[in-house]
Amino acid sequence: MKFAVIKERKSPPDKRVVLTPESCKNLLKNYPTAEIVIEASEIRAFADTEYTEVGLEVCKSPNDADVMIGVKEVPIEALVPNKSYFFFSHTIKKQPYNRMLLQAILAKNVTLYDHETLVDKHHNRLIGFGYYAGVVGAYNALRTIGKKWNCFELPMATTLKGRTELNASLTKIALPVLKIVLTGTGRVGQGAKEVLDAMNIKQVSVSAFLSQSFETPVYVQLDVLDYVTRKDGSGDSKDDFFTNPTAYRSTFKKYTEAADVFIAGHFYGKGAPYFFSRAEAKAANFKLKVVADISCDIDGPVACTIRPSTIDEPIYGYDPTTESEVNFTNPKAIAVMAVDNLPCELPRDASEGFGSTFTKTIIPAFFNGDQDGILARAKMTENGALTPAFSYLKKYVDGLE
Repeated sequence: MKFAVIKERKSPPDKRVVLTPESCKNLLKNYPTAEIVIEASEIRAFADTEYTEVGLEVCKSPNDADVMIGVKEVPIEALVPNKSYFFFSHTIKKQPYNRMLLQAILAKNVTLYDHETLVDKHHNRLIGFGYYAGVVGAYNALRTIGKKWNCFELPMATTLKGRTELNASLTKIALPVLKIVLTGTGRVGQGAKEVLDAMNIKQVSVSAFLSQSFETPVYVQLDVLDYVTRKDGSGDSKDDFFTNPTAYRSTFKKYTEAADVFIAGHFYGKGAPYFFSRAEAKAANFKLKVVADISCDIDGPVACTIRPSTIDEPIYGYDPTTESEVNFTNPKAIAVMAVDNLPCELPRDASEGFGSTFTKTIIPAFFNGDQDGILARAKMTENGALTPAFSYLKKYVDGLE
Protein backbone atom coordinates (compact mmCIF):
# COMPACT_ATOMS: atom_id res chain seq x y z
CA MET A 1 0.00 0.00 0.00
CA LYS A 2 1.46 3.32 -1.09
CA PHE A 3 0.29 6.53 0.56
CA ALA A 4 0.88 10.07 -0.73
CA VAL A 5 0.93 13.24 1.35
CA ILE A 6 -0.46 15.66 -1.23
CA LYS A 7 0.11 19.37 -1.64
CA GLU A 8 -2.63 21.71 -0.41
CA ARG A 9 -3.93 23.72 -3.35
CA LYS A 10 -6.97 25.50 -1.97
CA SER A 11 -6.83 29.29 -1.60
CA PRO A 12 -6.22 30.83 0.89
CA PRO A 13 -3.26 28.52 1.50
CA ASP A 14 -3.48 26.00 4.33
CA LYS A 15 -0.16 25.07 5.95
CA ARG A 16 -1.48 22.03 7.83
CA VAL A 17 -0.74 18.45 6.86
CA VAL A 18 -2.23 15.11 7.90
CA LEU A 19 1.05 13.18 8.13
CA THR A 20 4.03 15.00 9.65
CA PRO A 21 7.56 13.63 9.26
CA GLU A 22 7.26 12.01 12.70
CA SER A 23 3.89 10.46 11.84
CA CYS A 24 5.35 9.05 8.63
CA LYS A 25 8.26 7.53 10.56
CA ASN A 26 5.88 5.85 12.97
CA LEU A 27 3.67 4.57 10.18
CA LEU A 28 6.57 2.93 8.35
CA LYS A 29 7.93 1.48 11.59
CA ASN A 30 4.61 -0.16 12.41
CA TYR A 31 3.80 -1.24 8.83
CA PRO A 32 7.02 -2.17 7.00
CA THR A 33 5.14 -3.09 3.80
CA ALA A 34 3.76 0.44 3.50
CA GLU A 35 5.27 3.13 1.28
CA ILE A 36 4.93 6.89 1.62
CA VAL A 37 5.72 9.59 -0.91
CA ILE A 38 5.53 13.34 -0.23
CA GLU A 39 4.35 15.78 -2.88
CA ALA A 40 6.60 18.83 -2.88
CA SER A 41 5.05 21.93 -1.31
CA GLU A 42 6.36 25.41 -0.68
CA ILE A 43 3.60 26.32 1.80
CA ARG A 44 3.45 23.32 4.15
CA ALA A 45 4.29 24.01 7.82
CA PHE A 46 6.84 21.18 7.56
CA ALA A 47 9.45 21.87 4.89
CA ASP A 48 10.24 19.28 2.23
CA THR A 49 13.69 18.94 3.78
CA GLU A 50 12.15 17.81 7.07
CA TYR A 51 10.70 14.83 5.22
CA THR A 52 13.87 14.00 3.31
CA GLU A 53 15.87 14.19 6.55
CA VAL A 54 13.90 11.19 7.85
CA GLY A 55 14.43 9.25 4.65
CA LEU A 56 11.20 10.01 2.80
CA GLU A 57 10.91 10.64 -0.93
CA VAL A 58 9.72 14.09 -2.00
CA CYS A 59 8.52 14.36 -5.59
CA LYS A 60 6.57 16.65 -7.91
CA SER A 61 3.97 14.04 -8.84
CA PRO A 62 2.80 11.29 -6.48
CA ASN A 63 0.31 9.87 -8.96
CA ASP A 64 1.52 6.29 -8.60
CA ALA A 65 0.30 6.17 -4.99
CA ASP A 66 -2.84 4.25 -4.04
CA VAL A 67 -4.13 6.60 -1.34
CA MET A 68 -3.90 10.40 -1.52
CA ILE A 69 -4.04 12.15 1.87
CA GLY A 70 -4.75 15.88 2.24
CA VAL A 71 -6.50 18.36 4.49
CA LYS A 72 -8.71 20.73 2.47
CA GLU A 73 -10.72 20.18 -0.71
CA VAL A 74 -8.70 19.06 -3.73
CA PRO A 75 -9.42 21.26 -6.78
CA ILE A 76 -11.29 19.38 -9.50
CA GLU A 77 -8.46 19.69 -12.00
CA ALA A 78 -6.00 18.17 -9.52
CA LEU A 79 -8.07 15.04 -8.78
CA VAL A 80 -6.34 11.93 -10.12
CA PRO A 81 -8.89 9.43 -11.49
CA ASN A 82 -9.28 5.97 -9.94
CA LYS A 83 -7.53 6.86 -6.68
CA SER A 84 -8.61 6.88 -3.03
CA TYR A 85 -8.59 10.26 -1.30
CA PHE A 86 -8.81 11.54 2.27
CA PHE A 87 -9.69 15.22 2.77
CA PHE A 88 -12.38 17.50 4.18
CA SER A 89 -14.73 17.67 1.20
CA HIS A 90 -17.37 19.89 2.84
CA THR A 91 -20.14 18.10 0.96
CA ILE A 92 -21.86 15.96 3.59
CA LYS A 93 -24.14 18.85 4.58
CA LYS A 94 -24.98 19.48 0.91
CA GLN A 95 -22.85 22.61 0.73
CA PRO A 96 -23.81 24.24 -2.60
CA TYR A 97 -20.32 25.58 -3.27
CA ASN A 98 -18.87 22.07 -3.46
CA ARG A 99 -21.56 20.32 -5.50
CA MET A 100 -19.35 20.33 -8.60
CA LEU A 101 -16.49 18.83 -6.61
CA LEU A 102 -18.58 15.82 -5.56
CA GLN A 103 -19.85 15.48 -9.13
CA ALA A 104 -16.23 15.39 -10.36
CA ILE A 105 -15.25 12.84 -7.69
CA LEU A 106 -17.96 10.52 -9.01
CA ALA A 107 -17.11 11.18 -12.65
CA LYS A 108 -13.42 10.43 -12.04
CA ASN A 109 -14.16 7.22 -10.12
CA VAL A 110 -12.49 8.56 -7.00
CA THR A 111 -13.04 6.69 -3.73
CA LEU A 112 -13.60 9.42 -1.15
CA TYR A 113 -13.11 9.21 2.61
CA ASP A 114 -14.01 12.51 4.24
CA HIS A 115 -12.17 13.15 7.53
CA GLU A 116 -15.55 14.10 9.03
CA THR A 117 -17.00 10.68 8.21
CA LEU A 118 -14.29 8.77 10.07
CA VAL A 119 -16.35 7.57 13.02
CA ASP A 120 -16.49 4.67 15.45
CA LYS A 121 -19.35 2.17 15.65
CA HIS A 122 -21.29 4.64 17.79
CA HIS A 123 -20.73 7.33 15.12
CA ASN A 124 -18.44 9.42 17.30
CA ARG A 125 -15.84 11.38 15.33
CA LEU A 126 -12.43 9.74 15.44
CA ILE A 127 -10.34 12.59 14.14
CA GLY A 128 -10.37 16.32 13.67
CA PHE A 129 -8.68 19.65 14.37
CA GLY A 130 -11.29 20.66 16.97
CA TYR A 131 -8.92 20.71 19.92
CA TYR A 132 -6.68 23.30 18.27
CA ALA A 133 -9.70 25.27 17.11
CA GLY A 134 -10.54 25.54 20.81
CA VAL A 135 -7.00 26.52 21.78
CA VAL A 136 -6.68 29.24 19.15
CA GLY A 137 -10.29 30.34 19.57
CA ALA A 138 -9.85 30.96 23.29
CA TYR A 139 -6.52 32.70 22.69
CA ASN A 140 -8.21 34.95 20.12
CA ALA A 141 -11.01 35.60 22.60
CA LEU A 142 -8.45 36.90 25.09
CA ARG A 143 -6.79 38.93 22.34
CA THR A 144 -10.20 40.42 21.47
CA ILE A 145 -10.78 41.33 25.12
CA GLY A 146 -7.51 43.27 25.10
CA LYS A 147 -8.49 45.15 21.97
CA LYS A 148 -12.12 45.79 22.92
CA TRP A 149 -11.30 47.28 26.31
CA ASN A 150 -7.86 48.59 25.27
CA CYS A 151 -6.26 46.95 28.29
CA PHE A 152 -3.42 44.80 26.86
CA GLU A 153 -1.90 43.54 23.61
CA LEU A 154 -1.41 39.94 22.55
CA PRO A 155 0.46 38.99 19.36
CA MET A 156 -1.39 37.19 16.60
CA ALA A 157 -1.08 33.42 17.00
CA THR A 158 0.34 33.17 13.49
CA THR A 159 3.42 35.13 14.61
CA LEU A 160 4.20 32.57 17.32
CA LYS A 161 6.28 29.44 16.79
CA GLY A 162 3.79 27.17 18.49
CA ARG A 163 1.85 26.28 21.59
CA THR A 164 4.77 26.92 23.94
CA GLU A 165 5.15 30.51 22.77
CA LEU A 166 1.38 30.96 22.86
CA ASN A 167 1.24 29.89 26.50
CA ALA A 168 4.23 32.07 27.33
CA SER A 169 2.54 35.14 25.84
CA LEU A 170 -0.46 34.60 28.12
CA THR A 171 1.71 34.96 31.22
CA LYS A 172 2.53 38.53 30.22
CA ILE A 173 -1.00 39.93 30.44
CA ALA A 174 -3.58 40.49 33.16
CA LEU A 175 -7.30 40.33 32.50
CA PRO A 176 -9.73 42.88 33.90
CA VAL A 177 -12.49 41.58 36.19
CA LEU A 178 -14.76 39.81 33.74
CA LYS A 179 -17.18 36.89 33.62
CA ILE A 180 -16.59 34.44 30.76
CA VAL A 181 -19.05 31.78 29.66
CA LEU A 182 -17.66 28.83 27.66
CA THR A 183 -19.99 26.37 25.94
CA GLY A 184 -18.94 22.89 24.90
CA THR A 185 -17.20 20.00 26.63
CA GLY A 186 -15.83 18.15 23.60
CA ARG A 187 -12.48 18.59 21.85
CA VAL A 188 -13.14 22.28 21.11
CA GLY A 189 -14.30 23.00 24.65
CA GLN A 190 -11.35 21.15 26.15
CA GLY A 191 -8.85 23.12 24.06
CA ALA A 192 -10.48 26.40 25.05
CA LYS A 193 -10.60 25.40 28.71
CA GLU A 194 -6.87 24.66 28.75
CA VAL A 195 -6.12 28.20 27.58
CA LEU A 196 -8.34 29.76 30.25
CA ASP A 197 -6.70 27.54 32.86
CA ALA A 198 -3.25 28.54 31.59
CA MET A 199 -4.27 32.11 32.42
CA ASN A 200 -5.19 30.96 35.93
CA ILE A 201 -8.73 32.23 35.42
CA LYS A 202 -10.87 30.75 38.18
CA GLN A 203 -13.53 28.26 37.12
CA VAL A 204 -16.77 28.57 39.06
CA SER A 205 -20.07 26.72 39.24
CA VAL A 206 -23.15 27.72 37.28
CA SER A 207 -24.95 28.90 40.43
CA ALA A 208 -21.98 30.99 41.57
CA PHE A 209 -21.49 32.47 38.11
CA LEU A 210 -25.12 33.56 37.91
CA SER A 211 -25.55 34.82 41.46
CA GLN A 212 -22.23 36.12 42.72
CA SER A 213 -19.83 38.99 42.05
CA PHE A 214 -16.09 38.39 41.96
CA GLU A 215 -12.97 40.49 42.42
CA THR A 216 -11.03 38.49 39.79
CA PRO A 217 -11.92 37.19 36.30
CA VAL A 218 -13.87 33.91 36.34
CA TYR A 219 -15.32 31.49 33.84
CA VAL A 220 -18.00 28.80 33.74
CA GLN A 221 -17.99 25.85 31.31
CA LEU A 222 -21.45 24.74 30.20
CA ASP A 223 -22.72 21.43 28.90
CA VAL A 224 -25.95 21.36 26.86
CA LEU A 225 -28.35 20.82 29.76
CA ASP A 226 -26.98 23.98 31.40
CA TYR A 227 -28.56 26.10 28.66
CA VAL A 228 -31.55 24.16 27.27
CA THR A 229 -34.68 22.60 28.76
CA ARG A 230 -37.64 20.70 27.38
CA LYS A 231 -40.52 22.93 26.34
CA ASP A 232 -43.06 20.62 27.98
CA GLY A 233 -41.13 20.36 31.26
CA SER A 234 -41.18 16.56 31.14
CA GLY A 235 -37.52 16.15 32.08
CA ASP A 236 -34.23 16.85 30.34
CA SER A 237 -31.56 14.40 29.17
CA LYS A 238 -28.62 14.75 26.81
CA ASP A 239 -29.64 11.72 24.76
CA ASP A 240 -33.15 13.08 24.40
CA PHE A 241 -31.85 16.51 23.43
CA PHE A 242 -29.66 15.12 20.65
CA THR A 243 -32.55 12.94 19.44
CA ASN A 244 -35.28 15.59 19.75
CA PRO A 245 -33.59 19.02 19.64
CA THR A 246 -36.77 20.78 18.51
CA ALA A 247 -38.47 19.75 21.77
CA TYR A 248 -36.11 22.03 23.70
CA ARG A 249 -35.90 25.77 24.25
CA SER A 250 -32.89 27.89 25.16
CA THR A 251 -32.27 29.08 28.72
CA PHE A 252 -29.09 30.89 27.72
CA LYS A 253 -30.61 34.32 28.43
CA LYS A 254 -29.55 34.12 32.08
CA TYR A 255 -25.91 33.92 30.95
CA THR A 256 -26.16 36.87 28.54
CA GLU A 257 -27.37 38.90 31.52
CA ALA A 258 -24.40 37.84 33.68
CA ALA A 259 -21.43 37.35 31.33
CA ASP A 260 -19.20 39.88 29.62
CA VAL A 261 -17.58 37.35 27.26
CA PHE A 262 -18.99 34.32 25.42
CA ILE A 263 -16.68 31.66 23.95
CA ALA A 264 -18.83 29.40 21.76
CA GLY A 265 -17.20 25.98 21.59
CA HIS A 266 -20.35 23.87 21.34
CA PHE A 267 -21.54 21.62 18.53
CA TYR A 268 -24.75 23.01 17.05
CA GLY A 269 -27.13 20.47 15.56
CA LYS A 270 -29.95 21.18 13.13
CA GLY A 271 -33.16 22.01 14.95
CA ALA A 272 -31.49 22.91 18.24
CA PRO A 273 -32.59 26.18 19.87
CA TYR A 274 -30.58 29.34 19.31
CA PHE A 275 -28.42 30.71 22.12
CA PHE A 276 -29.77 34.20 21.60
CA SER A 277 -31.65 36.00 18.86
CA ARG A 278 -31.13 39.43 17.34
CA ALA A 279 -34.15 40.66 19.27
CA GLU A 280 -32.74 39.36 22.56
CA ALA A 281 -29.42 41.09 21.87
CA LYS A 282 -31.31 44.40 21.90
CA ALA A 283 -32.45 43.97 25.51
CA ALA A 284 -31.24 46.51 28.06
CA ASN A 285 -29.90 43.76 30.33
CA PHE A 286 -28.00 41.98 27.55
CA LYS A 287 -24.41 42.25 28.81
CA LEU A 288 -22.13 40.43 26.31
CA LYS A 289 -19.47 42.65 24.75
CA VAL A 290 -17.09 40.03 23.32
CA VAL A 291 -18.16 36.87 21.47
CA ALA A 292 -15.59 34.38 20.21
CA ASP A 293 -17.65 32.09 18.00
CA ILE A 294 -15.42 29.08 17.39
CA SER A 295 -18.37 27.13 15.98
CA CYS A 296 -19.00 29.95 13.47
CA ASP A 297 -22.51 29.15 12.24
CA ILE A 298 -23.45 32.18 10.15
CA ASP A 299 -26.84 33.81 10.85
CA GLY A 300 -27.51 30.97 13.24
CA PRO A 301 -27.56 30.23 16.96
CA VAL A 302 -25.27 33.13 17.91
CA ALA A 303 -27.08 36.12 16.47
CA CYS A 304 -24.10 38.49 16.27
CA THR A 305 -22.14 36.10 14.02
CA ILE A 306 -23.22 37.62 10.71
CA ARG A 307 -20.17 36.56 8.70
CA PRO A 308 -16.94 34.64 9.13
CA SER A 309 -13.84 36.69 9.82
CA THR A 310 -10.31 36.02 8.62
CA ILE A 311 -7.00 35.25 10.27
CA ASP A 312 -5.65 38.61 9.08
CA GLU A 313 -8.78 40.54 10.19
CA PRO A 314 -10.25 38.37 12.94
CA ILE A 315 -12.54 40.88 14.70
CA TYR A 316 -15.56 42.86 13.59
CA GLY A 317 -18.29 44.68 15.46
CA TYR A 318 -22.01 43.95 15.59
CA ASP A 319 -24.44 46.69 16.60
CA PRO A 320 -27.50 44.99 18.12
CA THR A 321 -29.67 48.07 17.62
CA THR A 322 -29.15 48.34 13.87
CA GLU A 323 -28.35 44.61 13.39
CA SER A 324 -25.41 45.65 11.26
CA GLU A 325 -21.64 45.50 11.18
CA VAL A 326 -19.72 48.36 12.76
CA ASN A 327 -16.22 48.94 14.08
CA PHE A 328 -15.71 46.66 17.07
CA THR A 329 -14.36 49.58 19.15
CA ASN A 330 -17.79 51.27 18.97
CA PRO A 331 -19.15 51.35 22.56
CA LYS A 332 -22.45 49.88 21.36
CA ALA A 333 -20.79 47.02 19.48
CA ILE A 334 -20.31 43.41 20.41
CA ALA A 335 -16.75 42.51 19.33
CA VAL A 336 -17.08 39.30 17.30
CA MET A 337 -14.22 36.89 16.57
CA ALA A 338 -15.51 34.35 14.04
CA VAL A 339 -12.47 32.95 12.22
CA ASP A 340 -13.61 29.72 10.55
CA ASN A 341 -10.17 28.11 10.09
CA LEU A 342 -8.62 28.65 13.52
CA PRO A 343 -6.29 25.59 13.58
CA CYS A 344 -4.40 27.12 10.64
CA GLU A 345 -2.96 29.65 13.10
CA LEU A 346 -0.93 26.90 14.82
CA PRO A 347 -0.31 24.64 11.81
CA ARG A 348 2.59 22.59 13.18
CA ASP A 349 0.95 21.81 16.52
CA ALA A 350 -2.42 21.08 14.89
CA SER A 351 -0.77 18.80 12.31
CA GLU A 352 1.18 16.89 14.94
CA GLY A 353 -1.98 16.14 16.91
CA PHE A 354 -3.97 15.19 13.81
CA GLY A 355 -1.17 13.04 12.38
CA SER A 356 -0.64 11.14 15.60
CA THR A 357 -4.33 10.22 15.79
CA PHE A 358 -4.54 9.39 12.08
CA THR A 359 -1.64 6.94 12.21
CA LYS A 360 -2.89 5.26 15.40
CA THR A 361 -6.60 5.12 14.56
CA ILE A 362 -7.13 5.18 10.78
CA ILE A 363 -4.03 3.68 9.14
CA PRO A 364 -4.38 0.27 10.89
CA ALA A 365 -7.66 -0.30 9.02
CA PHE A 366 -5.69 -0.65 5.79
CA PHE A 367 -3.67 -3.52 7.24
CA ASN A 368 -6.16 -5.41 9.41
CA GLY A 369 -8.89 -5.90 6.85
CA ASP A 370 -10.80 -2.94 8.29
CA GLN A 371 -11.86 -5.16 11.16
CA ASP A 372 -13.57 -2.30 12.99
CA GLY A 373 -15.41 -1.03 9.91
CA ILE A 374 -13.81 2.42 10.03
CA LEU A 375 -13.16 2.64 6.30
CA ALA A 376 -16.48 1.05 5.38
CA ARG A 377 -18.40 3.62 7.42
CA ALA A 378 -16.36 6.55 6.08
CA LYS A 379 -16.41 5.66 2.39
CA MET A 380 -18.63 8.18 0.58
CA THR A 381 -18.04 7.15 -3.03
CA GLU A 382 -16.92 4.00 -4.82
CA ASN A 383 -17.00 2.80 -8.43
CA GLY A 384 -18.43 6.10 -9.60
CA ALA A 385 -21.42 6.04 -7.25
CA LEU A 386 -22.42 7.17 -3.76
CA THR A 387 -22.23 4.42 -1.16
CA PRO A 388 -25.56 3.45 0.51
CA ALA A 389 -24.81 5.42 3.70
CA PHE A 390 -24.42 8.60 1.63
CA SER A 391 -27.21 8.02 -0.87
CA TYR A 392 -29.03 10.95 0.75
CA LEU A 393 -26.68 13.16 -1.31
CA LYS A 394 -28.06 11.89 -4.65
CA LYS A 395 -30.48 14.76 -5.25
CA TYR A 396 -27.79 17.22 -4.15
CA VAL A 397 -25.35 15.75 -6.67
CA ASP A 398 -28.01 15.85 -9.38
CA GLY A 399 -28.76 19.51 -8.64
CA LEU A 400 -32.30 18.77 -7.50
CA GLU A 401 -31.78 20.26 -4.03
